[in-house]
Amino acid sequence: MKGTNLGEFEEVVLLTIASLMDEAYSVNIVDEISKVTGRKTKLGVVHAVLKRMEDKGLITSELGEPTKERGGRRKRFFQVSHGGKIALLKSKEQRDKLWNLIPDVVFQGVR
Repeated sequence: MKGTNLGEFEEVVLLTIASLMDEAYSVNIVDEISKVTGRKTKLGVVHAVLKRMEDKGLITSELGEPTKERGGRRKRFFQVSHGGKIALLKSKEQRDKLWNLIPDVVFQGVR
């Protein structure tokens, strides 16, 4: 697996794939990111990130069966690989460490 440090958007995409489980295909990924983050994301951008993450070994993919609804076309489904899971856990640990270093006074009166 090449590089385990995740960019912010790679982390969002990986978390989305993990949450969608067996329904993680590109259109669903874009829709879920938009729904959860309020961030408008273009399909082409997600495709580029998915390709890059697959090249890094963070995700795997396989083609589903052709469907009539898609004119006989097949969906590509994505899964978080073992390396992707490790990268997500590493990222979470790093963020948790940083959050734990922030004194409570910083957020006093914000909530």
